[in-house]
Amino acid sequence: MKTQVNGTTIFASTGGRDFDPKGDVILFIHGSGQNHLGYMLQHRFLANRGWQAITPDFPGHGQSEGEPLTSIEEMADWLASFMDAAGIDKAHIAGHSQGGLVALELASRYADRVRSAAFLGTAHAIPVNDYLLGLAKDKEPKAIRAMMDWGHGPTGHIHDHTLPGTSHMLYGAQLMASNAPGALYADLSACNSYTTGLEAAAKITCPTICILNGQDKMTPIKAGRKLHAALGGDLVEIAHSGHMSITEQPMDVNRALRAFLDAQKATA
Repeated sequence: MKTQVNGTTIFASTGGRDFDPKGDVILFIHGSGQNHLGYMLQHRFLANRGWQAITPDFPGHGQSEGEPLTSIEEMADWLASFMDAAGIDKAHIAGHSQGGLVALELASRYADRVRSAAFLGTAHAIPVNDYLLGLAKDKEPKAIRAMMDWGHGPTGHIHDHTLPGTSHMLYGAQLMASNAPGALYADLSACNSYTTGLEAAAKITCPTICILNGQDKMTPIKAGRKLHAALGGDLVEIAHSGHMSITEQPMDVNRALRAFLDAQKATA
């Protein structure tokens, strides 16, 4: 679906289903250089099991117009505006990688609008090395290839996808190349500048879960465990997944998410 946010046309995927903002909404937040396509298997899984799944493309990403946002805090405020535009009063939220940083800010700044928060393959901080930042700024295709390499575990590198005929790394590279030029650099710069994740975590009172990955080279599991220690809540570790768990090991992610979300629904 498309909507207007701050005068800009924004696309959001709803998992191929009609979207009811008054239902049980799960709002997915994509990571650096990503868009709604990264959550394709989560969208459809939950949208066909009674959840109102929605993932907006941030400005300059996927099918959304506008200029990329430049800070994690700005992204959180923008998501609150998106919720207003989409008619969403409150939502469960789930953020992968950079999206987890945005989820920290959203849940801490807008506590009355967040029912629960899931943090996928993320940490309290995601510092980015100068080499990758330089590639993203001046040689974006090389940055994308590097991120696909570092972002996948052994399963991804041998192209052993749960969708027959699909390559993790080629799919991911095409997804990232579909964003506006400069979007990846803006995202990575925003991650690198974000240093208040633990302070945000201390303010969060809603139920939480961290779903972390044992083979993650981009947000190492020890950093994810530090975030979990700050949040409390539930913890699931997928030992055989690299950073891109939502596409690399989607069934494991979906099982963990569904169990967590169903538990929130049961206690609502």
